[in-house]
Amino acid sequence: MTPALGPGIAPSARWLAGLSIAASVMTSLAVPVLAQDGTGPVPENAAPRSYGNGWDCARGYRVQGATCLAIVIPENAYATGRTYGSGWVCGRGFQEVSGTSCDPIAVPDNAFLRSSGYDWQCDRGYWQEREACVQIVLPDHAHLAENSTGSGWTCDRGFTALAGACVPIAVPENGYLTNADYGAQWACDRGFLETGGRCNPVVLPSNAFLDPDSHGPGWRCDRGFEPRNGACVSINLPENAHFGRSGNRWRCDPSFHRSGGDCVLGR
Repeated sequence: MTPALGPGIAPSARWLAGLSIAASVMTSLAVPVLAQDGTGPVPENAAPRSYGNGWDCARGYRVQGATCLAIVIPENAYATGRTYGSGWVCGRGFQEVSGTSCDPIAVPDNAFLRSSGYDWQCDRGYWQEREACVQIVLPDHAHLAENSTGSGWTCDRGFTALAGACVPIAVPENGYLTNADYGAQWACDRGFLETGGRCNPVVLPSNAFLDPDSHGPGWRCDRGFEPRNGACVSINLPENAHFGRSGNRWRCDPSFHRSGGDCVLGR
């Protein structure tokens, strides 16, 4: 360190001392310093980067100052090659414990390790209860369900679940099973209409045809007729009018508007 100059020192001496200090600083800046981010000379267990400058530590090593130190990898684990995190993960069938070891995943009886390797699943015919797989008890007229939710079983065709059992579905005469998972379990045959749990014949008026719409009377009027008091009445089509898409109503042609039962020109 350069000693402080007293007031008695000549200006020229002060100027020379300033040059000495500046030179000292420049010299210190010129000395190479090894960075800690993968730059500088390539150390052992490292390789030059394939792009840009610098180097990267080999898998299983990480940067420590200007060197590559080995990562402590527990048994049943492998190096990730990442620069963040622990640098290792457990192998398939093992789980990390306290960030220091990889213990085997305990797979209970009647179960198998999932394809991910980090969890287990019960065999078909069993469902999970806590850390065990319990056999699914099938009632009569039932079979195993394809999903793992609910009871694990579903009733055969023609049966419905009730209080843990499969009971027959009461289908009335002239009806059939819908095979629907939700909603109505049976429906009436064509030409019949559900009334009070029975399938009654549809009374078809003249100039009408059967309609599968369950919300109507079971029939619809032919084109050119309209329903009135349970019958199909002929529609009197006025001049300058045409039937709509259904064929059971009419509308005025373009440039005409309805006035009573007629189509008149203008407003």
